[in-house]
Amino acid sequence: MIIMEQKPFEEILSFLKDEKSIFIVGCAQCATVCKVGGEEEVKAMKDKLESQGKKVSGWVVIDPACQSVEVKKNFQANKDKITSSDAILVMACGNGIQSVKDSAERIKMAKPVHPGCNTLFLGEVVRAGYFEEKCSLCGDCLLEVTGGICPVTRCSKGLLNGPCGGSSEGKCEVDPERDCGWALIYEELKKRGKLDRMKAIQPAKDHSKLIKPRTLTLGS
Repeated sequence: MIIMEQKPFEEILSFLKDEKSIFIVGCAQCATVCKVGGEEEVKAMKDKLESQGKKVSGWVVIDPACQSVEVKKNFQANKDKITSSDAILVMACGNGIQSVKDSAERIKMAKPVHPGCNTLFLGEVVRAGYFEEKCSLCGDCLLEVTGGICPVTRCSKGLLNGPCGGSSEGKCEVDPERDCGWALIYEELKKRGKLDRMKAIQPAKDHSKLIKPRTLTLGS
């Protein structure tokens, strides 16, 4: 899940200072779970913008905002409202924001698109309202070797071959309140009887797999 937070309202308002009529786009998936771009939050944003003298021509919560087909379908259904707007405010992740922009341009409905959220990380929903980052989308997964715990993400220094000299009593040198990623890996491998895996030296990360932007085409 993509974890995000809503931008401060004052910042959003500054983006819209030259625009009077706004169309708002939310996302029915990640932004809804994070409570930054679901129906409730979109309606609240509408009320706040109108209290500042803005006109909200309409709004839609797309499922999901990062899927071009869904964006196009929803935009066609709201064509008149979007056409009459000066700009679009997107309360979704960075990918959703760009998907809205690109999709609107493809169907000749381009408007200035403004972000309503800050995208933070790919995370796990631990419980309602609490999220943890556990994957860095590196393109070169080590989870089989490290017992299902990512050293690139869970170690504050991204070390690939055991803990640094600063870890103490299972805690991280960078953040003493946080568990050392490699202490977690050690305990997991010990539990599985797989500590021998720590003897293998992992090569330096192949950063060519992180060259951006990346694309993926699935074979038919």
